[in-house]
Amino acid sequence: MTKHHTNFYFRRIDPSRNMARYYALSIQPTLFGDVSLIRAWGRMGTLGKEMSHHFASEAEAMALLRKIARQKTAKGYVAMPSWGILSEDTTV
Repeated sequence: MTKHHTNFYFRRIDPSRNMARYYALSIQPTLFGDVSLIRAWGRMGTLGKEMSHHFASEAEAMALLRKIARQKTAKGYVAMPSWGILSEDTTV
């Protein structure tokens, strides 16, 4: 199915604003042969919220994953490499 690591974890911590947030992205297969991009976010230490997007191909899911990752990075979120890293041929 996937050739890349498809679990990514971002966090944004700013003690001066009492901010400690996370944002997780994961690409997973569905029972029907499609692909889902699962997004989870919230304050660290909480369950937060979750949303899923369904696609016919992994390429479509990866395109949205890259777009979201760029947006989160632009807002100050930092990727945590211990949870998931992009392969050399993938750019965020």
